[in-house]
Amino acid sequence: MTRTLVIDTATAACSIALFEGEDLLAWRDEVVGRGHAERLVPMIAELPDGGRAGRILVDVGPGSFTGIRVGIAAARGLALGWGASVAGYSSLALVAMDEFTNAGRSSPFAVVMEGGHGEVFVQRYAGRPEFRAMDDFESLTPSDALNRLGAMQAVGTGVGRLADLPARQRGPSLLPSAMFALALPASYRDLPARPLYGRAPDAKLPA
Repeated sequence: MTRTLVIDTATAACSIALFEGEDLLAWRDEVVGRGHAERLVPMIAELPDGGRAGRILVDVGPGSFTGIRVGIAAARGLALGWGASVAGYSSLALVAMDEFTNAGRSSPFAVVMEGGHGEVFVQRYAGRPEFRAMDDFESLTPSDALNRLGAMQAVGTGVGRLADLPARQRGPSLLPSAMFALALPASYRDLPARPLYGRAPDAKLPA
């Protein structure tokens, strides 16, 4: 059976998981803020066989510019050294799968994650029985995000940014966890291993 290493550093979480086929062998979840580069390699080294796998999945965003690049660089480097394949998935889809799995969602809901410049990333998902995104994600102001949500409940780290969201619509402030990656439908974990930033970079080149 093929082993799969999952790397997730696109947000404040540093999360990894190792699978044998579809079986979860080991995982680590830490909230590190901006310390991904220092923690990622030691965390992988603690996995069985140093995390060595024939396939690598990596969170390509949206999220932190630096965190996304750290994860993709590590995935590409390990894939080169191990002769492994590498593919990506979205941070929003992974959070949605966590909620879909653990909350048994039967009605549509939204994933809202912290973005930049006071905005949040928003994407809506259908409830059971089928896991699917209802639209493409967007980086929105809090007021535009509220309009997008309507009466839906929201989960994710961006929920706290929506001051006017009613309490009944406030779900957990979830971070991506690598352990849910293989639960994603195949098409959701076959993205190119390149950054999906979702907004322009904070730094601007001189004119």
